Amino acid sequence: MSPMELESDPSTQPTSETASEPPPLVLNPDPSGTQQHPHLQSEIQMSEAGLADNGVEHRHRAKPAWMNRWRLFLFILGLLFLCAAVLGLIYYRHQRNNQRNSQATPCLSPACLRASARLVASGDPSTQPCSYFSSRCGSGRLSPDRGGGQGARGLPGHPQVQSEKAALPERTGTGHEGGGGGLTERKLLHRKTVLLQYLREILESKDRLNGSAAEKAKAFYNSCLDTASVETAGVEPFLALIQKVGGWAVSGQWKQADFNSTLILLMRDYNTFPFFKLYMGTDPRDTANGTLKRYIQIDQPNLLIPIEWNSRTNKSQVKAQTLRPFLALCQRYLSFLGATAGSSMIHAGTFMSLSSELAVSAAPPRYRRARGQLSQRVSIRELQSRAPAVDWLRCLQAVFHPLRVAADDLVLVHNLPYIAHMSPIIGKWLNKHELSSSGPLQTYMVLNLLHTLIPALDARFYDTARNLSVALGNADKAAPRWKYCVLETGRGLDPVLTHLLGERVAHREAGELILYIFYSLTAKLRERQWTHQRTLQSVMEKIESLVPRLWIPKELHSEAELDLLFAKVVFEQINPLLDALPGSHVSCGLLCFQVSLNGSFFSNYVQLLSLWQSRRSKPLMEQTEKTDILSVSPFVLDNKLLIPMGMFPPPFFHPTYPRAMNYGGIGFLIAKDILHLLLPRIYSQSESVRAEGECVWANFLNLTEKDSRAGASQWKAQQEAWVQYSALQIALQAYHQSLKQHPADTSISGLSYTRLFFSSFSQLRLRP
Repeated sequence: MSPMELESDPSTQPTSETASEPPPLVLNPDPSGTQQHPHLQSEIQMSEAGLADNGVEHRHRAKPAWMNRWRLFLFILGLLFLCAAVLGLIYYRHQRNNQRNSQATPCLSPACLRASARLVASGDPSTQPCSYFSSRCGSGRLSPDRGGGQGARGLPGHPQVQSEKAALPERTGTGHEGGGGGLTERKLLHRKTVLLQYLREILESKDRLNGSAAEKAKAFYNSCLDTASVETAGVEPFLALIQKVGGWAVSGQWKQADFNSTLILLMRDYNTFPFFKLYMGTDPRDTANGTLKRYIQIDQPNLLIPIEWNSRTNKSQVKAQTLRPFLALCQRYLSFLGATAGSSMIHAGTFMSLSSELAVSAAPPRYRRARGQLSQRVSIRELQSRAPAVDWLRCLQAVFHPLRVAADDLVLVHNLPYIAHMSPIIGKWLNKHELSSSGPLQTYMVLNLLHTLIPALDARFYDTARNLSVALGNADKAAPRWKYCVLETGRGLDPVLTHLLGERVAHREAGELILYIFYSLTAKLRERQWTHQRTLQSVMEKIESLVPRLWIPKELHSEAELDLLFAKVVFEQINPLLDALPGSHVSCGLLCFQVSLNGSFFSNYVQLLSLWQSRRSKPLMEQTEKTDILSVSPFVLDNKLLIPMGMFPPPFFHPTYPRAMNYGGIGFLIAKDILHLLLPRIYSQSESVRAEGECVWANFLNLTEKDSRAGASQWKAQQEAWVQYSALQIALQAYHQSLKQHPADTSISGLSYTRLFFSSFSQLRLRP
């Protein structure tokens, strides 16, 4: 503030004592500035001090308003800068994620290229059937990236989808049909079909497999596919085999061999059990106590004649409406084997009569379980006294060689009344003098052997059996030949197929995925609101006591061990010029396959039956964990949660796939299976689970325009909806956790990680 302003301002004027004095600035001071009147000098000093005090006081009054405006301005400016920084950070991270996804290393492996073709054919993963998972239900929302897709391509019935179905007819299996509004869903890919298809690709590969055992499995599979040679061979291989087991009266060439000798031969070498079944297994009562001792097991046979259970008489009986078709089947079989019309009628009649008598005491498992007839422990000596027609000790020693079997050993019998009923029937038919020349028991055993070997005979036999099946009301479509051949290869050579599968499953990647899924599932369950806290504690203790891991069978042999195990196996090959095949470099020794004049596959199949039966009884093949190469669902053994290797074939999993695909495919399936396995009653134990299930189910009904089901059916559907919804959440969370540990991932078809995850899930085509 200027001096003039101060003078004109009344608030700044001097007090009454100094008002008559002029202001200091208009005095005529001494030029020297040093000589002034003492009184005047004192007044001037007092006047200056007063002016100074008034100025300071004014500034103190003006400063707060100015500073408040300045502070407000700075606060607003800082807030704008902060908002701009946050928005910039969000934009940067968004751009960075987009750039990372767009610049992700493309996966160009053969498996990824095939997966890319499937994704293109299947259309937009954001469309049905998984859109109902996108709505917010409960604690989370699953939202696939919808950018850039063409929704119509994902609709069932679209030409692109139809072309994929036509291109891959054998990769689809049985499943649930769904859809609404005139739309139908493609059939689900059955897991076992997918696994069998993968094994098929291995066995049909033109590349030479490592090890002689693997090449033998490949040779057997190829001979099975060679139906032309089977047709050319006709019935001659089987007629030669009949003579090897003693002949029969149908051809007039019958040696009337000892009954027990023929029975032993069929069971030991040809895996044929006309009167009773034999196998090795554990006692369920021991298994519950943690004991895994194996016993010889004896059970009723699978009778060829169609029978039904009469709950009124508690007996089995032959179906009256099937008598004529079954008689025609037997007559046709006999005519194919050279029997005359009159002879075939006699032998078919005696076969049906004997079968009908044996069927009377056969009973379904539920009836035997209720009567305590399953797993009855009986010594071989006692069994001999109850059923003397069979030489039990001799029979069991031959079939289960080299196991040592003694008369006092215990065996498990699963239908002792049948065994006791069977023995006098055998004795009666052996001692019928009027039928001694026709050999009814020998014919009965030969026709059972024929049934075992039908897969290795020409199409007439299979077509005849198929006609009877249709007449009985079985309209199931016949499995393709390749599937049958893979299954048969696995019967006797399952250690080889297990080894081949184990070589191709990436144990480290699969094990890591299993752990991430399991820990994400555990975390999700803790978030649920449980009806009782004690229930939560019990569930979590049960789950956290388990150790999840990839199940690798303990009998997974090395290549050298397999070669030694199957060293004596020599499968015959149709084409003797195997060395001339592209990519094949087969040397002599174990891989020099013989050329059969009697039909390659028949000879190979007979050898496989003998191999399969002999391997079942060897101590080498005993294990504490069940071995099933076709196992495709998790199971619990002791304190281990085991995920079988059979769950990891493409397209569910491949080590070269982007992790997003693996977690969206096999990750989801594992999570869903674990929820079903460990928490079958969770829907009735948690309020939040029911709420989420009802929400997802309502979204499903809304999107598919379907009417709500009623009663137990709706309850199960809602629970399945929650299981699928939760499994997808678990798999996605597990994938996010894996990205924290390993940020880099590859991509397919330029899709973002999230969309790739949902694309993989959409391939499963699941509905509640």
